[in-house]
Amino acid sequence: MPLNRRKFLHRSAVTGAGVALAGAAAPAAEARSGPGGRKAKRYALTVLGTTDLHGHVFNWDYFKDAEYTDGAGNAQGLARISTLVDQVRAERGRENTLLLDAGDTIQGTPLTYYYAKVDPITAEGGPVHPMARAMNAIGYDAVALGNHEFNYGIETLRKFEEQCRFPLLGANAVDARTLRPAFPPYFMKTFRVPGAPPVKVAVLGLTNPGIAIWDKALVQGRLAFPGLEEQAAKWVPKLRSMGADVVVVSAHSGTSGTSSYGDQVPYVENAAAEVARRVPGIDAILVGHAHQEIAELRVVNEETGRTVVLSEPLCYAERLTLFDFSLVFEKGRWRVESVRASLRDSAAVEDDPRITRLLSEEHAKVVAYVNQVVGTATETLTTVDARYTDAPVIDLITKVQEDVVRAALAGTEYAALPVLAQASPFSRTSEIPAGEVTIRDLSGLYVYDNTLVAKVLTGAQVRAYLEYSAEYYAQVPVGAAVDVERLTNAGGRPDYNYDYVSGLTYEIDIARPAGSRIRNLAYGGVPLDDGQRFVLAVNNYRANGGGAFPHVASAPEVWSESTEIRTRIAEWVTAKGVLDPADFASVDWRLTRDGVPVF
Repeated sequence: MPLNRRKFLHRSAVTGAGVALAGAAAPAAEARSGPGGRKAKRYALTVLGTTDLHGHVFNWDYFKDAEYTDGAGNAQGLARISTLVDQVRAERGRENTLLLDAGDTIQGTPLTYYYAKVDPITAEGGPVHPMARAMNAIGYDAVALGNHEFNYGIETLRKFEEQCRFPLLGANAVDARTLRPAFPPYFMKTFRVPGAPPVKVAVLGLTNPGIAIWDKALVQGRLAFPGLEEQAAKWVPKLRSMGADVVVVSAHSGTSGTSSYGDQVPYVENAAAEVARRVPGIDAILVGHAHQEIAELRVVNEETGRTVVLSEPLCYAERLTLFDFSLVFEKGRWRVESVRASLRDSAAVEDDPRITRLLSEEHAKVVAYVNQVVGTATETLTTVDARYTDAPVIDLITKVQEDVVRAALAGTEYAALPVLAQASPFSRTSEIPAGEVTIRDLSGLYVYDNTLVAKVLTGAQVRAYLEYSAEYYAQVPVGAAVDVERLTNAGGRPDYNYDYVSGLTYEIDIARPAGSRIRNLAYGGVPLDDGQRFVLAVNNYRANGGGAFPHVASAPEVWSESTEIRTRIAEWVTAKGVLDPADFASVDWRLTRDGVPVF
């Protein structure tokens, strides 16, 4: 699709029109004899898919300033995906392939941050986003919107959309006022088959309803996000009525049927398997959002009894999904006879030198940016034990948040309220080494582009908040051995949904059942007054209900800003010059069993 189609794409986004293209001719194979002894026509189609790229163009760890390695032999980056895609196109014939993505494209690395904030694509005469350049060069056909597409605001997303030679799909991203699609709901491509009618393939794009919570400040009143199942039930029949022989869904939604936002929206977060089970007419679903590897999952549709094939390639461009379709032409139409899914591994190939040449300059700029020195550390600070001990490096985050919120509320009616702060041990490997401290050191500590919000909670609500957070720990009886590898993540709770709260002192008794673990909770050395009011400095994900922590989403909001917490940390360290734990570290909490410290 030439660049002059940008205007069409933008117009499609506003009206909700789909996108349709015609593919090149492809041969049809003859199969066993049909009625009257005639040979039935067959056609083989391969749909390729990635998801949750999160700005990974190269196999490079910007936080470590080194080639990426995870100890498991994985490799990352669109440059590797480009090599894999070229291999499949050579095997199957480019004219017989379709390349899709299931979202979360423009957030997740210093590369994407740089082109959203430091050298923004929205500036007059600004650059083309590296992800757009790479994906255009590789030849993506369509990409579903992910929730992280909205992190930098709608203006940035629209500019990225304008720079892409493929549509950004979101059937359930609708205008909040008219409820009409705000982005193209679907994409259709016609594959020419000599000697037989063409094959029409429809791709329906679905994104995550949680956007309404996670990026509330950016989308409220402008966009709404109904459920995946509901919108698929609306659009799939339309696509079939338009003559689609194959219907593929690209869904930024996992398969587990669970949600991390409780009952704050009436739609399931990880709904891909439910869509397959309950919405007839779908042949395959490219799954995203959950950051899991699913080579092939087969789900039987309750209404038709037909099997729908799902696949989720590993995030960060570590895997490529292949859906191999076999179609047969009979009774005047094409029918999907079989679908199988498989994965290809980015570690098995080298970077495509074409992508390396294309984006080497952008990569070098970001490497230089993240290696800027902003201060010095008196000692090494690490998150290695931060899941189960009060780590000074997490205290750095809460200290910065407390200082920013106190300064923001100075002179207001809330200035006299005590300020508490929330932070999570996002990474298990982050380290700020003794000596020079760089932006990449601090970025590795706070890997998300969260911003800061101030909420007012009562002491009783803070207590409930802490009890909910403490569900992160498994129950370990007194006298039993404590295995730190099994101690955390109870019930599948991720590390980013466990919170420290500074400004208080408390114990978490892991011998007690969830809901009654917070002991000796105190403020200022005296037992917490349930009626006292506090300001909680909290990231926007949590403030909007991410993680379903009690009370915080509905609590009065007294201040917020658009500057990233990561940037606030860098500013704080720059202003101090020296990063000394004496300026921020404190022991606020500890794990106990029947009053006895665990560590």
